[in-house]
Amino acid sequence: MKAVRLHQYEQQPKIEEVAEPKITGPYDVIVRIGGAGLCRTDLHIIEGQWAEKMHPTLPYTLGHENAGWVHEIGSAVSNVAVGDTVIVHPLITCGLCRACRAGDDMHCSNSAFPGISIDGGMANFLKTSARAVVKLDASLAPKDIAALADAGLTAYHAVKKAANILYPGTKAVVIGAGGLGHIGIQCLKALTPAEIIVVDRSPEALELTRKWGADHTVVVDGSQVARVKDITDGQGAEAVIDFVGEGGAIEDGIGMLRPAGSYYVIGYGGKLNIPMIDIISTEINFIGNIVGTYNDLAELMTLTAQGKVILHTVTYPLDATLDAIHALDSGKLRGRGILIP
Repeated sequence: MKAVRLHQYEQQPKIEEVAEPKITGPYDVIVRIGGAGLCRTDLHIIEGQWAEKMHPTLPYTLGHENAGWVHEIGSAVSNVAVGDTVIVHPLITCGLCRACRAGDDMHCSNSAFPGISIDGGMANFLKTSARAVVKLDASLAPKDIAALADAGLTAYHAVKKAANILYPGTKAVVIGAGGLGHIGIQCLKALTPAEIIVVDRSPEALELTRKWGADHTVVVDGSQVARVKDITDGQGAEAVIDFVGEGGAIEDGIGMLRPAGSYYVIGYGGKLNIPMIDIISTEINFIGNIVGTYNDLAELMTLTAQGKVILHTVTYPLDATLDAIHALDSGKLRGRGILIP
């Protein structure tokens, strides 16, 4: 089969022929990939940012946002059958550790992360587990929803946390209207009554956010913090959800936050630098977000089937993966890039 393989950090991956994965355990599931999302995390993987956290053995296959059809199952798999359409939770989890038993799949003590620590789904086939596959509504096509497996799941996970503090009359700032942000805006609209303020450098991207649920749009032009303060009557927002995490976004986001507000970190690349006295004197909170739980993904699929979350995607054949990577890295890709074997 064809696969997108990373051989060395700081070098572009290669598209090459490798052996198809095989069933080796009773709960194994092999998925024929119908869509593999391209994520900014893939750029960070190529740069080597995840090497010390995940310790993958190079070369390996990229791709952690995957959807497709069940191709083969182990002898004990009972929740899906061959031919079922599925989206794949990013992690392979044990189901036995304390985190798994509490439903916090993403903190499993014995997990593997296809596309980051082991072979992923930028290929014809992906090997995962029965615990990771969510059977999809027949109306959902893998190529249309693959990016929800990580980008959408992470955005939903963060918004679900923020929903606890976003009662009627509150305001939420979304920093970044791109591939992650456009999902987060729709999730905020579906889960909360808050007024949604979207901040981005691109006037064109901001214009699109109106149809996704944005109540106010603010272009990054040097006055963005002051404008958000004006919209929030000088108080700042109860929640700032940062899908950028670098290039001045962090400093802006802190400036847009009201006392006792919460800052949800999703985008990364920069560093948080704030005097501790500023945190304790205002009681602001900084909350990290990785991929959500299996149940989060199932809930997000329900919203998607209801038409409340729609992905803006650009598709590429697997052979054009390097073109897609360049488009994402250069900022030319709008929405989410989806690779189709």
